[in-house]
Amino acid sequence: MSQHRPLLRSSRRALDHLKYEVAEDLGLDDDIQSRGWENMTTREVGKIGGAMVKRLIQKAEQEMAHEH
Repeated sequence: MSQHRPLLRSSRRALDHLKYEVAEDLGLDDDIQSRGWENMTTREVGKIGGAMVKRLIQKAEQEMAHEH
């Protein structure tokens, strides 16, 4: 299990939701259900993490654009 923890406790649930949403979009949700997170390959988990970061950056950019 990762040692990284969200800075805000309230964000944990949202990040978990995003993780499963991204996994579903990538077609990996069935693999997670059948094999579990601990048996996913580094490549699969990396795809999910990379897509999560991309979405979080896009969201931040949109929010910053709306501020101006």
